[in-house]
Amino acid sequence: MAMNDSINILNSAYLAVEYIDSFLPDNPLQQPFKNAWNYMLDNYTKFQIATWGSLLVHEVSYFLLCVPGFVFQFIPYMQKYKIQQDKPETWEKQWKCFKTLLFNHFFIQLPLICGTYYFTEYFNIPYDWEEMPRWYVLVAQCFGCAVIEDAWHYFLHRLLHHKRIYKYIHKVHHEFASPFGMQAEYAHPLETLILGAGFFIGIVVFCNHVILLWAWVICRLMETIDVHSGYDVPLNPLHLVPFYAGARFHDFHHMNFIGNYASTFTWWDRIFGTDSQFIAYKEKENKQQLITKK
Repeated sequence: MAMNDSINILNSAYLAVEYIDSFLPDNPLQQPFKNAWNYMLDNYTKFQIATWGSLLVHEVSYFLLCVPGFVFQFIPYMQKYKIQQDKPETWEKQWKCFKTLLFNHFFIQLPLICGTYYFTEYFNIPYDWEEMPRWYVLVAQCFGCAVIEDAWHYFLHRLLHHKRIYKYIHKVHHEFASPFGMQAEYAHPLETLILGAGFFIGIVVFCNHVILLWAWVICRLMETIDVHSGYDVPLNPLHLVPFYAGARFHDFHHMNFIGNYASTFTWWDRIFGTDSQFIAYKEKENKQQLITKK
């Protein structure tokens, strides 16, 4: 009964969004995008699209999304939004990060990307324009992927902080106590595989078109680069996402090496008491208990 009610609610929500969408003006970018998509299908094989297209989407998106945070360090006005103002970025750290990123991207992630074509073939994932999901379906799918990845990230990330294994794997990512955007994927190769696995779970669950692979890549990169940016910029549109953690939430984790383990949302840390507010409250409570005992 509950399952039927949930399905009815989802169907009603879908119909409501579809109804609202029918009143929206035509997207002027839709036709150029359609032409470009069909040109790609006509001139490249599925293997080339799935493999080299996915690599291109990842690399271009990653470094373009890093540009704002990189530029902020040269703008005095933006320094008031930097969370850890006493720890500015350095060329030495950024160059070291860049070299590690190139290694991880091409020797760890690229082999995984090469399996994209076989994944789409095995599950019969379409590439055609006509079967591409509507924008609101794509948004819902990306949100679902984010919820799944966030749960995976919270528990596995917290496990990587266990004192017996922290120094062997996750310590690499914490080399920079004050994070910057490009550092989002700066990690030990094993961590890239362990935490990165959460990215693919949502794809397996929701993927009904190859476009979701690319849309979810862009959404995930947008989120992780933002929370690692080191800047809490006002009017950030990502803050409109319900329960979004943001840069200040994750910066606390890098600053203190504990708490705030989730990647995107705040609920897991709140449920298990590992969010920064809870930790601050417990520290204050412990100090008050010590004063009372004295």
